[in-house]
Amino acid sequence: MPLASVTALHQIASLMQELPAFDHGSAKAALDRQGRLTKPLGALGKLEDLAVFMAGWQCSPQPEIGTAQALVFAGNHGICAQGVNPYPQAVTAQMVANFEAGGAAINQLCKANGAVLSVIALDLDRPTEDFTQGPAMTEADCLDAVKRGAEAVDADADILILGEMGIGNSTVAAALSAAAFGGDARDWVGPGTGSDADGIVRKTRVVEEGLKRHGNKAPFDMLAALGGREQAAICGAVLSAREARLPVILDGYICTAATAPLHAVDPELLAHCLVGHRSSEPGHRRLIDAMGKDPVLDFSMKLGEGTGAALALGILKSALACHNGMATFAEAGVAEA
Repeated sequence: MPLASVTALHQIASLMQELPAFDHGSAKAALDRQGRLTKPLGALGKLEDLAVFMAGWQCSPQPEIGTAQALVFAGNHGICAQGVNPYPQAVTAQMVANFEAGGAAINQLCKANGAVLSVIALDLDRPTEDFTQGPAMTEADCLDAVKRGAEAVDADADILILGEMGIGNSTVAAALSAAAFGGDARDWVGPGTGSDADGIVRKTRVVEEGLKRHGNKAPFDMLAALGGREQAAICGAVLSAREARLPVILDGYICTAATAPLHAVDPELLAHCLVGHRSSEPGHRRLIDAMGKDPVLDFSMKLGEGTGAALALGILKSALACHNGMATFAEAGVAEA
């Protein structure tokens, strides 16, 4: 069942049986090549692991990145009515305009690392509902956002970078993480865009109220109840990328938390996803540990926008440059140990 034909959220789980899997043959061939390159085996550390990861998803012993697509999804949240954010919701649209004008950090990092950026604003004039009062989205609204995320993916790209923008969405991230992985709300809540101690207490209370109302729902019902349009769109983009055998680099806490409902259905749904960096937002370390992910970078970043993922793209390109460009011992006439 292709994602485009899904008509209800619960049908998304059935996609798992039809999605492409990691090509272990290509990965083995890439690993064998690593053993013949003019270096001690393992000397390039994670760069070698990244090359093998890409080989398995591109079905090629020598994978390449020609086109890198970056998508930033933006949404507004009814939960802001609870005072969880130090900035007004108008900032979401203002930052979208900044992205479109080329003035944000994500624009510079995409330019520096060779990614084509698109920004998708998702009904900013129609925020989701306050999840302490009821579901944030109807099933129809959630499914619409999932499909809009899926439709934004360029299936001909070689890798997909995902990011987000939305005032209030660090509270959404904490709620989705707690619903998927358990623990106290305070384990998942952090300062976000600059909440002080009182703000963190307020965010924690709001997440607790959301979990009390919605925490026992099935994964995609949880996405509709607690998530936002940008979180649903990220889920759609991740699934569409998987259908196209397109590796994904997730950004920090909010972007990774958006995929928590997918992980709750089956961790294998995120097998093609790298986490670009470990955010300094405290819940992110707990989240990536729970998901069993090893982030590419740890640069104490927490901006969002896809910035950590775009920076990680440069590392991934470097990994493939070494993998494909280095000479083997035989080619270089260097004696092996």
